[in-house]
Amino acid sequence: MSAAINAGQRGLSAAVVSNDSAVSGLYKAREVRNYPGFPMISGAELLKALTAHARDMGAELITGKVLTVMSMSEVFHVGYGDEIIRSRTLILATGVVQTSLFPGEAELLGKGVSYCATCDGMLYRGKRVCVVCLTPEAGSEADFLASIGCDVVRVNSQKIAINGGTHVTAVVADGEEIICDGVFIIRQTVAPNLLLPNLAMEDGHIKIGSMGETGIPGVFAAGDCAGTPYQIAKAVGEGLKAALSASSFLSGDAGK
Repeated sequence: MSAAINAGQRGLSAAVVSNDSAVSGLYKAREVRNYPGFPMISGAELLKALTAHARDMGAELITGKVLTVMSMSEVFHVGYGDEIIRSRTLILATGVVQTSLFPGEAELLGKGVSYCATCDGMLYRGKRVCVVCLTPEAGSEADFLASIGCDVVRVNSQKIAINGGTHVTAVVADGEEIICDGVFIIRQTVAPNLLLPNLAMEDGHIKIGSMGETGIPGVFAAGDCAGTPYQIAKAVGEGLKAALSASSFLSGDAGK
């Protein structure tokens, strides 16, 4: 929200794509005692105020889970649900995403492992796919794949492994091998380095420079995803810096 507020302050068009606020760690905080100027405020109240400020600065607020990010012709295509939004810059403010990858998941990402049924489902029409159901909405993703002609096997297990060489050949769930051509893993969140495989990480966080820049041109990061301490004031400051960096990048002044 800080990044969106400061982007609007500089006349930039900004969109915030995020899960519903109710799943936010800040929203769930009963009391926030160390945010400057607000000695006693709930996390929900603070988030509401930040959200209203961002909206007043012209930010478009979108509820959705980002599942894919593609860069084409200096434009980022950000997929959420069955929609795509396009932008010349991208600020990652994902918070800390606790994701333990399944064996074989990272190695076969893009080779049969996907997180977005809408994005990649048509590639498996007439083929057998496993849907690993880790969230309530996974059922609708499986239904969509079935509706477009996929042979769908629903897997409700945390104990899986993904097998294959150049492409997925099977999923092993609770010791049972399921032969398939692809696997859709439906989690609550997707780690940023899975969305952007070339994103540099350090100690489990996105590696950034002093102004929030990552190693990918046009991509910046702010907040808990960029390292400790996990504090709101620190995240707000980094959001400001990321917006300034994005503004400089768009004006052609990056690195000057």
